[in-house]
Amino acid sequence: MNVGYLVNRVESRIRTISPEKIALKLESNETWTYGDLNRISNQYAHSLQRMGIVKGDRVGILLYNCLEYFALYFAIAKLGAIAVRINFRLSSEEFEYILNDSGTKILCLHSSIQGKIEPIKSSIKVREYVCLENENITSANWTNSWDVLEKGSPSEVLGIDIDKSDPVMLMYTSGTTGRPKGALWSHENTLWFANMQILKWGINEQSITMSTGPLYHVGAMEDISLSVLVMGGTVILTSSGGFDIERVLSTAEQEKVTDILLFPFMVYDMLNVNGFSTYDFTSLKRIFSGGDPVVPWAIEQLHDLFPHIDFVQIYGLTEGTPIAASLDPQDVKLKGHSVGKPMPFTEIKIVDDQGNVLSHGNVGEVCIKSPSVSMGYWRKPEETASTFVNGWCHTGDLGYLDKDGYLTISGRKKDMIRSGGENIYAVEVEDVIIRHTAIHDVAVIGIPDPKYIEAVCAIIVLQQGEVVTEKEILEFIDEKIAGYKKPKQIIIVDELPRTPSGKIQKFILREQFSRIFSIGNIYFS
Repeated sequence: MNVGYLVNRVESRIRTISPEKIALKLESNETWTYGDLNRISNQYAHSLQRMGIVKGDRVGILLYNCLEYFALYFAIAKLGAIAVRINFRLSSEEFEYILNDSGTKILCLHSSIQGKIEPIKSSIKVREYVCLENENITSANWTNSWDVLEKGSPSEVLGIDIDKSDPVMLMYTSGTTGRPKGALWSHENTLWFANMQILKWGINEQSITMSTGPLYHVGAMEDISLSVLVMGGTVILTSSGGFDIERVLSTAEQEKVTDILLFPFMVYDMLNVNGFSTYDFTSLKRIFSGGDPVVPWAIEQLHDLFPHIDFVQIYGLTEGTPIAASLDPQDVKLKGHSVGKPMPFTEIKIVDDQGNVLSHGNVGEVCIKSPSVSMGYWRKPEETASTFVNGWCHTGDLGYLDKDGYLTISGRKKDMIRSGGENIYAVEVEDVIIRHTAIHDVAVIGIPDPKYIEAVCAIIVLQQGEVVTEKEILEFIDEKIAGYKKPKQIIIVDELPRTPSGKIQKFILREQFSRIFSIGNIYFS
């Protein structure tokens, strides 16, 4: 069995789900049935095959949220190829690295993103481009129209032998060494993860989930959405860009959504909406939230307003099981400081630097083992060997298990900033900033942010005699790094605190600058 099974089930030889059942809806607008999804994914698969894609080839998806995203993903799965799901918020330079590292042969992209690809066309190995037009921006003459994908056979079954252990998806995560790493998922990883969620939360064909994140992220597709499609339910997508919590709430009310995933900043926005208590959320059973803990007062306020809605906090990571642990609503009062217990078929252990398992209450590195732990990092054997050990993913997060088996996250072993649901590794930002000729030294840390939990803060030492402005720094990094990774605060100091061996002591910087809140963005010590 492979991921293509999820939509092949409407075929007469299988028919375990009605082709007329609604599978996908873009907010309250465009709708596709399971029959539509199967037919269109077949068209795309045959067209990609005609364009030369064979089993194991990489096909890039650089699209905003749309119904076509799912059809393309399933088409690639049916071919036994690998979907490279790319963050559309990245810069041209970041796209260049990912496309070359993955060996993407065909890149499918929205027309409003092609301006970031055109400057790097001569330095990437992509063979063909397929463009989906949006926002009245026409396709460039170096791309194929989306029509090329719609000319394939809508019904003919592809006779490709796909094993459950074959890779199906490649997703790049921020890298501790300055370059992102591609986490590789198999068909088996994907189907296991969907079924783990079904077992945990009783997802069924009446389930209507709403995905609020971008589909390049496991939090929007693998979390909840694919499990709902496994059971024959309906997935509601939010449009990309211009996030509006009132629009999300209105859609959830209108579509009678049963399950929704909201990042913590979305939860706070929701509670601040005027008239929030007047929404009809009779159908809403669960709100999932992850990435960072939600403050207790928010959970209490939600429960007071809508006592029938379960608030589920989740913890995980792309390569180590996207939902590895969850905190059940009934445990919030006693165990609200934790991220809960392991998911079905998931084991969690805490180890020290030598790999020894620690007893309850002792802080160490969180390690996860499940059928949904990634196959490894794409073409990075050393990083794979150090992260994935005997089936266990060493997460880089620090935490402890209490005597009842609840996991509490107490810090990060990796130098990572968590902002608005995105992982940002400090070294990525530092590697870009230090290229400026006026900058002698730089350290990037996370500082508290009232909405996004953490914000990127760059602490800079200038070359002797140099003067630089905030605008100059931001303009310099503008085309080199994604917008969400750019510093929200820039501080200029005379020197950075270092150990005798020369290592920057970031804990001192965090203590010194963690309370910075100001209208301005640039500070001098």
